[in-house]
Amino acid sequence: MEIVLLSDVEKLGVSGEVVKVRPGFGRNFLIPRGLAALSTAAQVRASAETGKQQSQRAARLKSRAEALKQQIEGRPVTLTLSLGADGKPFGAITNHDILDALTRAGHVLEKHAVQLAEPIKALGAFEVPVRVYADVTATLKLVVAKE
Repeated sequence: MEIVLLSDVEKLGVSGEVVKVRPGFGRNFLIPRGLAALSTAAQVRASAETGKQQSQRAARLKSRAEALKQQIEGRPVTLTLSLGADGKPFGAITNHDILDALTRAGHVLEKHAVQLAEPIKALGAFEVPVRVYADVTATLKLVVAKE
């Protein structure tokens, strides 16, 4: 049975691709879930048009992500950390703190965009990776100062 995939299916193919599957798998799993449709000439044309639109949209999003990457890398962010009398920090700088600082600077990012391995508990300058888009990662220059 030949079907046209309407969305990406792991270990089978990507959206818009015409694949051959067993009839039961296509009829009982893929088609009812909206993951695929029967392969007709009209469906193949519609799928090709949808794929073209998606690729254009992805190109626009990637160009916006590249521009956002340049903005993030161009301006360092300064956060403060309170220290005790003996110089030991109270608390730490976390992903959430960095994301809040970027949001205040006018950058709209996803919740898990900041990829900090562990919270920062020291003063100084750090480089933090920020995932802007699927394959676009910016390196944020973070300065942690004394409060």
